[in-house]
Amino acid sequence: MQKKKEIVTALILTALMTFIEMSALPMALFCNIEFKDIEPIYFALMLNFLLAFAICFLFRKFLIKEWNFGLKSEGLLAGLKNHGLPALIATVLAVVAFCIGLMPFDNKPTVWRVIIEGIVYYIGVGIMEELYLRGLLQNAVEKLFGDRKNATLYAILIASLLFGSGHIFGALGQPVLVITAKTIWATALGVYFGAVYAKTRNLWVPMILHFVVDVGAIPVCFSTSNPYSAVVVITLLVSYLLLGIYGIYIIKKEQ
Repeated sequence: MQKKKEIVTALILTALMTFIEMSALPMALFCNIEFKDIEPIYFALMLNFLLAFAICFLFRKFLIKEWNFGLKSEGLLAGLKNHGLPALIATVLAVVAFCIGLMPFDNKPTVWRVIIEGIVYYIGVGIMEELYLRGLLQNAVEKLFGDRKNATLYAILIASLLFGSGHIFGALGQPVLVITAKTIWATALGVYFGAVYAKTRNLWVPMILHFVVDVGAIPVCFSTSNPYSAVVVITLLVSYLLLGIYGIYIIKKEQ
């Protein structure tokens, strides 16, 4: 009974954190910080991250005390060493694709914008999304499946589908093919992050790899053009699908 209660509580927290990230509420309602050339929405989003982290901390302290997120140092370096190279390669390919697709660069951002929008924001994204998608949702679904065969794989796929569908909102306004491609590659990335988490049981590993992948979009700060040119879409779709296939491989290898 206690186990089911914790699972339900974890799912409620997952839904709450998902809403906070997807809606940009409540900070978007009254936060309008203007600094240099940084878009004000980034400050609202990052304050929302802090709010979500605080809520997660309170849930963990009082409602799901026994929940094991995997926020530990043990296995971190080994996890990065064993599974980080594919993410690093995909990031290099993404940077090259963005540079090709966005040239000639027509924007000269301040250092502050590059740091905030291209680095700090993505640190928050990596921590936030891995907390509720892997640390909470994937764990909860895996617990629900219990000892059934392929329970871990099913949990990874379910969390990844939510991760992929969540990227639809960020792509609205783009052509249908771009939205479709972004949803597919985000789902594949979710499989990769989820598999690495299942393999290492250390949440810091997918958090760091998530950041490594996201930071590949830094070239976007230097352009006002649509970042999703054909070369970018094809490169990201292929490289991230390969990451997803790698994720399935390391999970099936264990079975």
